[in-house]
Amino acid sequence: MNHVYPGEQYCTVFAPPFWHNSLWSHLTSFDGLRVKDMELAKKTREFNPRTFLSTIGKGRRMLPFQNRAVIFAQGEPSDGLFFIQQGKVKLSVVSEAGKEATLGILGEDDFFGEGGLAGQLVRMSSATAMTNCVLLHVEKKAMLQAMSLEPKLSATFVKYLLKRNIRYQDDLVDQLFNSSEKRLARILLLMAHFGKEGLVSDMLIPRLSQETLSEMVGTTRSRVSFFMNKFRKLGFIKYDNGENLLIHSSLLGVVLNDDGGTVTSDAEAPAARIRQEPPARPGGPRETERAKKPPLLEP
Repeated sequence: MNHVYPGEQYCTVFAPPFWHNSLWSHLTSFDGLRVKDMELAKKTREFNPRTFLSTIGKGRRMLPFQNRAVIFAQGEPSDGLFFIQQGKVKLSVVSEAGKEATLGILGEDDFFGEGGLAGQLVRMSSATAMTNCVLLHVEKKAMLQAMSLEPKLSATFVKYLLKRNIRYQDDLVDQLFNSSEKRLARILLLMAHFGKEGLVSDMLIPRLSQETLSEMVGTTRSRVSFFMNKFRKLGFIKYDNGENLLIHSSLLGVVLNDDGGTVTSDAEAPAARIRQEPPARPGGPRETERAKKPPLLEP
């Protein structure tokens, strides 16, 4: 009997007829099922980073936090990173002298606390929920293993880090060259995620204290109060009855205005225009003498 592989005639005329028919039928049926199973397994194997970052699994937990709850504190052991499913989170740092500074406000689809992936043993900042939040906590080992096995996840994470690095560079340029009025307007617009596709002209953001805004802008609380009142009178912002602040897209005109004049809303009457920005601190550069910066860029 000549032995050949499946796909050709498996038996010769010397094999019993019942053996030839039944075994060949069984082999071809088995081979067909095996191919289908392999195709199904391949489809099932398709990795989706979004699914990984929105579901629980080994080393991944969904954690709810109420408004003002401390997610982690500066100096605590770094045990993984967080991915925001819902809500707003404030990152802050405290100096040895006890002075607190706000590093940024994060929203949905943002990572934070990833310093442990780079070898940080303790948290270098504190994270506090600004609204009711739902966060995905991914352990360091689980994240590193997933990134080593799934290039799509690595690409997603690296892309986010690059965008955030660009945002930090823009923040630095904004701090050096723009007036405090423009810096405040830019922060409010970034918190409202203006510039992203599919967003409406009005967006609600958590209402921040003027002290927090002054830390983020890098100016005094009185100047923040002045500009917030100015924006409100011009219709750029609106306080609601709750703990939210309504941001209108017309606030973008403050960032884009380069002539140093007062920006007015479409509905504002000439008689309703308000006075200019208060004088800067003694010895500081005049706001009109600051260098100009490109328009707002959303990472």
